[in-house]
Amino acid sequence: MAFGSGKPSGEIVRDAGQLPAAGARREQEGGRMMQQRYFDQEESIARHTASPGIEHVLTVMAQRYIGSHPMHGPVYRVTRKQPIRKGEDHRYIFPGEDLFPEDDAGQHVYAWGKLWIEEAQSFIFTLSCLGPVKLHHNGIQVFGSSSEEEDGRQLKLKLSLTKGWNHMVLELGRGQGAVFGTSNRKNFPYHFLAPSLEREGEEGWLYTRPTDKVLPWLPDTSVPEAATGMKWLPEDAAALDSTAEDETSGGRAPGGQMLQLYGHHEGAGAYAWTKVSTAAGTAGGVLTGTAYSPIRVLLNGEEVYRQDEPGAFHVTVEFSEGKAAGDLFIYSEYGADGWGFSLEETPLTAQLQLQSPRNVLGAREPWLYLGPLSGSLEHDPLLYAVEDLVKDPEGDSPLTWRTAQPEGYARPFLENELFGRWNYPLGVTLYGLLTTGQGLSRPDYTDYVRRHVEFATSAYEYSLWDRETFGAAGLNNQLSHIDSLDDCGSFGALAILADRLGPLKGAKVAAEHIAQYILSRQDRLPDGALYRRVGVSVSMNNTMWCDDMYMSVPFLCRYAELSGNPLYLSEAADQLLLYKKYLYMQDRQIMSHVYDVAQGKPTLTPWGRGNGWVFFSLTELLAVLPEKHPSYEDILVFYRELAEGYLALQDEEGMWHQVLTDHESYPEASCTSMFMFGFARGVRCGWLEDGDRYKQAAISAWEGLCRTAIDKHGNLYGVCRGSSYSFTNHYYKHELGWRLNDTHGIGIVMLAGMETRAMLLDSEIKQKLEHSAG
Repeated sequence: MAFGSGKPSGEIVRDAGQLPAAGARREQEGGRMMQQRYFDQEESIARHTASPGIEHVLTVMAQRYIGSHPMHGPVYRVTRKQPIRKGEDHRYIFPGEDLFPEDDAGQHVYAWGKLWIEEAQSFIFTLSCLGPVKLHHNGIQVFGSSSEEEDGRQLKLKLSLTKGWNHMVLELGRGQGAVFGTSNRKNFPYHFLAPSLEREGEEGWLYTRPTDKVLPWLPDTSVPEAATGMKWLPEDAAALDSTAEDETSGGRAPGGQMLQLYGHHEGAGAYAWTKVSTAAGTAGGVLTGTAYSPIRVLLNGEEVYRQDEPGAFHVTVEFSEGKAAGDLFIYSEYGADGWGFSLEETPLTAQLQLQSPRNVLGAREPWLYLGPLSGSLEHDPLLYAVEDLVKDPEGDSPLTWRTAQPEGYARPFLENELFGRWNYPLGVTLYGLLTTGQGLSRPDYTDYVRRHVEFATSAYEYSLWDRETFGAAGLNNQLSHIDSLDDCGSFGALAILADRLGPLKGAKVAAEHIAQYILSRQDRLPDGALYRRVGVSVSMNNTMWCDDMYMSVPFLCRYAELSGNPLYLSEAADQLLLYKKYLYMQDRQIMSHVYDVAQGKPTLTPWGRGNGWVFFSLTELLAVLPEKHPSYEDILVFYRELAEGYLALQDEEGMWHQVLTDHESYPEASCTSMFMFGFARGVRCGWLEDGDRYKQAAISAWEGLCRTAIDKHGNLYGVCRGSSYSFTNHYYKHELGWRLNDTHGIGIVMLAGMETRAMLLDSEIKQKLEHSAG
């Protein structure tokens, strides 16, 4: 899929309290009235496994998740450096000063882009008008600005997007331009594509010069640019030299393609890279062309030809037995009279087939280019071939692969729905999958998790460069732009765990930066408590969320072990005790969801998952905090107080609810799993004084999940979607709905199942020992 999933992380959204019609009634079972169900009991996984069946249930869930989210790599697209580019909020900036030069009298500019959407849906975009603006969606005008709306404020536009391509045309009147794009940069960092047939696959918008002409018709599909009656920018070019006879030539630009790409760099060099193979029935061929400067030709990293002077060249390309393809590099040194090369079509050349070494959508020829490189150094092109960002030790800035199009760059974009993404719910999902893989001896699960993590961490430094160069990164949109605990702590903790199983590229560097962010950059109250000075929306500014304990504490615990610095454990303990001071509700022994710093009071809303985050985080800290630590007893007391409070709120089915104190709110799977996990771990580790009660509660919770929330296909129901906050329970009960297979819940169910399995195994071992001793 292109430019993000086009749908949230769960596949079906339900309003709060809304259950599927088949189960939207209360049922009688065993003489007692049962709560509303998400599906008929014949569809539950409990009907298809012997109790407790933890291994089977988790295997079904894990396989469903992995099968639904295959390990696709990034999608490479050509991006041009041009006036229209993304800002850090992932909205596109249409700068009036560049689009309306003073010497051009035209009164308006058209900008045209397209967006792919997986499923038809309504989505809120935002538009900031700095002059007159009209917006057209699939040929229909959906917005026109008034003068009072042209002051730069963010206007919310709810558009009904169709499945497939959605064409947008902005008509900009002379002025300061506009800013348009996603309203949710973290979850939906949409990127638009060039919409014409000539530029299929390119990222970015097309735009006209200032004109007084009216666009004859508003495009609602991809067509040749000439069919619109307008000339579109940036300038299109199939290759560096439009007079080249074919696109395999490597360009016939005057003086060579490297000179046109990189300008004059005395003493420098540059690589051209392609994949070469032999035509059927041939053993090889000859590359014939003209060198504008000294060249070296390398096949699979081995030099096969060198020419120290400009002029014609002939390179025989042959493969050893059993091989018929390889990486071909032509290294060109800068020359006084030119820089680069061109190829000619001959019968022997025709025996060789050239294709792009990466599938770069929008590229017009089979070559990629890298330069300028320091000519005084030895370079290994095979190492560069696997990198998106190349660092030349003597260069001024990192380099990346380019295409022949003017100002064209081969940029990777993350277009998977989930695989490769870095966000906090996935940190929990993959933590559960990793733990399940280790506990059930399933290396395929652990490999999947490690590959997902390394997808993100290996691109960390590239994504920082990409953001600086193009305004917003095409992948790692959160990791490259950390401005909250949500962006870093949860997934960062997972990355450290995955890295323990074998080094993952970039994992330790990313962890170090996250630790610096939490300790030095995240906003704090005067007493040191972490809080959100600036929230996702203005209404969330100056708040403290109990969710943030999971966004910080597990990472601090992992990083303390990684760095060997106990300071991070002390910081984790301090934060939990500070949050207790602000959010603990003594009368019920549970937590308020949010503390409003501006008003100086907690909301007193007992949201299920918010409580679960705190309880879960306490167990993560207790598992590694030395008993002699000065905060250990306080942390243990806090954990036990919450355990007692939560135990009192479990329902007859074994479930906890969206509003913990209101069993008329829907049974919620993620908080149920977190309390179950915390109980099972506490029993196993001896933290709970009355272990039998909590052991039975954990077992009951597992049985409740299997009957109530997990169907026979491994789908997970009843997971609350991502929340805002409120001072009333009404919002959580009636407005904050649940999602099917939401990533806030899948992993914690797996963790809870594995922890309960470990508790039961420990109990079984103890019973056998007691029996043998007796």
